Amino acid sequence: MRAVAMLDHKLHLRDIPQPVPGPGEVLVKTLACGICGSDLHALKHTEKMIESSRRAGGAFVMDPRRDVVMGHEFCAEIVDYGPGTPKRLAPGSRVCAMPILVKPTGVVTVGYSNDEPGGYAEYMKLMEPLLLPVPQSLSTEHAALTEPMAVGLHAVKKAQLTADDVPLVIGCGPVGLAVIAALKLEGSCPIVAADFSPRRRELALALGADEVVDPAKNSPYDTWRGLAAWRDPSKAPPLPPWMPGPPLRPAVIFECVGVPGVIDAILQNAPAAARIVVVGVCMERDYIEPMMGISKELNLQFVLGYTPEEFAATLGHIARGEMKVESLITGRVGLDGVAGAFESLASPEHHAKIVVEPARK
Repeated sequence: MRAVAMLDHKLHLRDIPQPVPGPGEVLVKTLACGICGSDLHALKHTEKMIESSRRAGGAFVMDPRRDVVMGHEFCAEIVDYGPGTPKRLAPGSRVCAMPILVKPTGVVTVGYSNDEPGGYAEYMKLMEPLLLPVPQSLSTEHAALTEPMAVGLHAVKKAQLTADDVPLVIGCGPVGLAVIAALKLEGSCPIVAADFSPRRRELALALGADEVVDPAKNSPYDTWRGLAAWRDPSKAPPLPPWMPGPPLRPAVIFECVGVPGVIDAILQNAPAAARIVVVGVCMERDYIEPMMGISKELNLQFVLGYTPEEFAATLGHIARGEMKVESLITGRVGLDGVAGAFESLASPEHHAKIVVEPARK
């Protein structure tokens, strides 16, 4: 079968063996697979990604000296079942699934494995118990957005928002846009979002942001403060005497950039008692000034991925139109266009999400 493999920080079109499903596994045909920002990071920072995962006890155990077929944001079609599967869905059914395989040796991440190809291939294997049928009314390419949108939903759930909280999203790439959509779903208001890119600010509004800010012209934090005043100051919780200022509603700031220096900048600009949720993936060593967080009593939360329940819920939200994802897809390529798509995604003005369709010529 045809596949796009990563090796030596480059993408190569290969002809590799078609996978054979084992016990509890299903062979599927890839219909559509989104290109994730993590894949861009993996191509550029392969060794760093593997080493960081190893030290953290993670599942990225790739050998950079061997091919890796990436792709973990997919919608696929059932082709065949391995032994010991209930076969609850008929061949030809469209499905989504969390990109993992459970092996006797442990969990393998589909798309970040030397031995289990991901969605940048014509076929791959999934776990039968994790399959979610795609509603007939939902398009294949929108179903493929379940995985990245679930990341945003998970981040918002981890934030444990209350009705009084006013969120601020720093960075409106695909991760930030998924967070905005999840905040809208949760009924948060107002949602403030900031990005240097005019195109991404447009997309932020389409996904549900109430106010967008160009940081080159205005401070996102000043904009947030202008919208976060208590209607009834008597309801504001008391602040310690060393934290002067007008009473403001609680701030929940989502870091969705993943570039060194952004977390420290948020610490410096965040209002007192803010909760900071780090969703952006920074692959480089970073530095913060802890005293800044101590002085303001800030809360710093890192998040990753999603739960099976959140993944399934996200598919339902997209299918029912509760998450508006139509504007996210800005390009489609076949396997021979994947390398070029990676290059195009470097510019925020051209693309948000490019979908790979292996059958596309």
